[in-house]
Amino acid sequence: MTTSPETAATPAASRDFTTIGVVGLGTMGAGIAEVFARHGFDVVGVELDDEGAARGRRHLEASTGRAVARGKLTEEEAAELVGRIRTTTSLTDLAGADLVIEAVVESVATKQQIFRELDSIVEASTILATNTSSLSVTELSTATSHPGRVVGIHFFNPAPVQRLVEVVRTVVTDPTVLADVQAVLARLGKSPVVCGDKAGFIANTLLFGYLNHAAAMFEGKYASREDIDAAMRFGCGYPMGPLALLDLIGLDTAYEILETMYRQGRDRLHAPTPILKQMVTAGLLGRKTGRGFYTYEAPDSPTVVPDAATPSADDAAQLKHDIRTVGVVGTGTMAAGIVEVFAKSGHDVVCVGRAEAKVEGVRAAITKNFDKQIQRGRATEEQKSEVLARVSGSTSLDDLAQVDLVVEAIAEDLAIKTTLFENLDEICRPGAILATTTSSLPIIEMARVTKRPQDVIGMHFFNPATIMRLVEVVSTVATDDDVAETTRALCAKIGKVAVSCADRAGFIVNALLFPYLNDAVKMLEAHYATADDIDTAMKQGCALPMGPFELLDVVGNDVSLAIQRELYLEFREPGFAPAPLLEHLVTAGYLGRKTKRGFRDYSTR
Repeated sequence: MTTSPETAATPAASRDFTTIGVVGLGTMGAGIAEVFARHGFDVVGVELDDEGAARGRRHLEASTGRAVARGKLTEEEAAELVGRIRTTTSLTDLAGADLVIEAVVESVATKQQIFRELDSIVEASTILATNTSSLSVTELSTATSHPGRVVGIHFFNPAPVQRLVEVVRTVVTDPTVLADVQAVLARLGKSPVVCGDKAGFIANTLLFGYLNHAAAMFEGKYASREDIDAAMRFGCGYPMGPLALLDLIGLDTAYEILETMYRQGRDRLHAPTPILKQMVTAGLLGRKTGRGFYTYEAPDSPTVVPDAATPSADDAAQLKHDIRTVGVVGTGTMAAGIVEVFAKSGHDVVCVGRAEAKVEGVRAAITKNFDKQIQRGRATEEQKSEVLARVSGSTSLDDLAQVDLVVEAIAEDLAIKTTLFENLDEICRPGAILATTTSSLPIIEMARVTKRPQDVIGMHFFNPATIMRLVEVVSTVATDDDVAETTRALCAKIGKVAVSCADRAGFIVNALLFPYLNDAVKMLEAHYATADDIDTAMKQGCALPMGPFELLDVVGNDVSLAIQRELYLEFREPGFAPAPLLEHLVTAGYLGRKTKRGFRDYSTR
């Protein structure tokens, strides 16, 4: 449906840039000046006064000094780089610039005044750009007599390091201006992605909706700050949890970006959740003030220190039930992984499947996995034999009569699961814990068909279970506290990270992940940006392991649609309604990698 990110071409430039102007030499402006100077451009940096110019030069010297210390630049290269940058306090010194980028405070009036003055100073062919992250580029362009030459060039901080640059086109931006800007950014070694002019552009629109949702989840006391952050780190491979990231960005900055996006788009998902305003009003802005969702060693310190909300060692979960023998119902990939995890941790495991061949398939999968590890020197034949000796197979549920815990890992079909739980209730001994690995179905529906709802709990493993460390421990309104604590303690014993939450659609990870993916589909559907540019923006701008469309094609669009429908039915939030494009792809059978066609075509790969 699109080209891959690797094959997307950068437009050829129609003009030659030699001199670049940068207005505003704060951290971002100085970083932009450094990027251009590193690549041989002459740069003229403009500040309000001599003090501001001196401060900008100090930013440059500190940044290049760090590069020298890390071996990225020599002393001579750093001196040559800084020598290409001339600072001034007069905009008239930009008369000969080919491209001028403003990087001043996020104020429409201030930016428009700069553009108004530049309009009468620079040549008619000079491109005027704004580094705004949230303001309307179209509105800023109205301050010039040639709005077609105005474009957004949104660098990410720190500009010398971050490769992503969002190139923001307005409805009147000249196509040659767009092509020339993309070409010059490619010369800088950046990854330019093109998008339309709406608050948040690509990365912030998708990122801040997700962050706002996480803050609302915390505000509603659905899960602790530690569990929300751990869920996204261990369940999705994100470099930071959402609440820790909000602290890093600054809660005041996040609030302003969300407020701006909401004013422009009126999307309720961008309306700042009340706790953000309360924390900003209280001066709890995150790392920069030493307190936000977490408490830090000092203002601007990255070191988290314990506070009143930090769990203590005494709070560690304990095994209230003795769990020695585990039953696993199911023979698919997830079931086989769970059997292996428990057997490796010293538990005897009974695997129940519908046919002998299916059960033998689980043993074969474990054997194959071990053989790979043995080849890599990460396991031994003795360990393989020990683990396989702990695994027994059966085609009869009756063989689960004496186990301490049963984990069902069968198809995501509520009717099939409830029938299974009715049978388990009759077969399993009193006190045995009955767990489900469902990722989206209501666990209380399974609990209510038993005479022991207090013993029913969710254990949502992530695929592949042998590698992914996260397990969401999901309690219903009927789950006994001792059962929940035992399950958490058991997760720790088998080497997993347990996070606790209540029984509602999506739990933590899917409730935060899939609305973000759905928003990305809506963005593509609106022709706001290409799938390749959206993926690039989220990987390079937010350091995510996969872009949203890569991930959707891996997960499967049918699976994604089913989860999104569950979220919409549960929360009745208009913004959670599945994107029509996602529904159309599923109807057409374009389910992703498994059908060789999804948001991209994999038939020739």
